[in-house]
Amino acid sequence: MRSKTGLNLTKNYSFNFSLPKRRKKLIKFIVIHYTGMKNESEAIKRLKDHRAKVSAHYFIKNSGHILNMIPDLYEAWHAGKSEWKNFKSLNKFSIGIEINNPGHDFGYKSFSSKQIFSLQKLLKNLMKNYQIKPENVLGHSDIAPIRKKDPGEKFPWKILSKKRLCKWHDLNLKDIKKYRNINLSKRDKKIFLNSLYKIGYKKNPEISLNKNNKYIVIAFQRRFRQSLVNGKIDKECFLIIKNLLKN
Repeated sequence: MRSKTGLNLTKNYSFNFSLPKRRKKLIKFIVIHYTGMKNESEAIKRLKDHRAKVSAHYFIKNSGHILNMIPDLYEAWHAGKSEWKNFKSLNKFSIGIEINNPGHDFGYKSFSSKQIFSLQKLLKNLMKNYQIKPENVLGHSDIAPIRKKDPGEKFPWKILSKKRLCKWHDLNLKDIKKYRNINLSKRDKKIFLNSLYKIGYKKNPEISLNKNNKYIVIAFQRRFRQSLVNGKIDKECFLIIKNLLKN
């Protein structure tokens, strides 16, 4: 069924949500996930299973068809333990979108053009309705870098950014690649890490600082330097983050 917004959308509600309704102005983020399951129908079933205690507001099928599983003004259970900037437990402040994809554990693959086309329309609608800024469209790994990898390095953030649907740098990938694997000074590494925190990534005091840094660097690379995800800070990463902060 095509909705008034022009989305190819079907209501297929899950009971996995929190009461009461939240105020519209509390919705400040959109968090994008992949399902990380072998089978699409099983992924939908799990999002509706009360025993699983997980859900999302929207599910994008392989065909590009969108399921609305939780009404926007109810809190879905998609983000878990999460932090971004000064926000904790982002379920309270976000809309969650699941895109069917087997993920890193089951043969991670590129998202289909139909899925991304539908996602673009959905994002445009949600961002307009809730006045969500492009820099507040995030991946699950951004807000939970120690626990999560999704939507992963094959997710087309750059394509979305061209339509102002997320944040991305404006550097030429070929030009900056020559700075790859060039080591930074201790001072510049510290500047890079502090810049990560300025963007919104959060330190986790529960594990060692060095290990925590690697998780966050990997999340950053999955988002902004997708062709090489190795957890190592180099000059290419440094140039990217300087550009992100400048813009």
